[in-house]
Amino acid sequence: MKLLTKAVVTAATCLLMALPASAEEIGGRYVDLLNLNLKRDGRPQASAIKREVVTFKGTQGPGTIVVATAERRLYYVLPDGKAIRYGVGVGRPGFEWGGEQAISNKREWPDWRPPEQMLKRRPDLPRYMAGGPENPLGARALYLGSSLYRIHGSNEPDTIGQAVSSGCIRMTNDDVMDLYERAKVGTRVVVLR
Repeated sequence: MKLLTKAVVTAATCLLMALPASAEEIGGRYVDLLNLNLKRDGRPQASAIKREVVTFKGTQGPGTIVVATAERRLYYVLPDGKAIRYGVGVGRPGFEWGGEQAISNKREWPDWRPPEQMLKRRPDLPRYMAGGPENPLGARALYLGSSLYRIHGSNEPDTIGQAVSSGCIRMTNDDVMDLYERAKVGTRVVVLR
């Protein structure tokens, strides 16, 4: 019986790996039984874009954050021509921007108050949401000057690598927690279009 159970679990695991990761397509209770790392709606938790140290050819000095909007990547510049490269989500068409800011504030599990401009476009949004895993700002937020924009985590990791935000720079929660520890208030942020 144990051998049969092991064979069934192995076959089910192989089948699940070949199917799209959707709770409805896979069968929600089997996902729970196999303890896969999926969100409640079946989407994977982690981004497919891995954080890595790369060669950096920009002119910005160590400690600078460079957002390459067209690449959908953020670089934290290190010494010796290196940088940590992260995947990011960026502003959707009409919400792209470029320029320089500095980190003016940092928050862990920040509360979210949608700006007035966003509420005009989306009156269905809550006026306030306490920090936590369901909050769209994710685990950390780095506020950019006096602008409406932030570099923040996301409770939608599948949006990393896409242009879907209202101008903020989205990262996975793991990546924004890493960046949060490296970047200090006052860090220069360069956003390239």
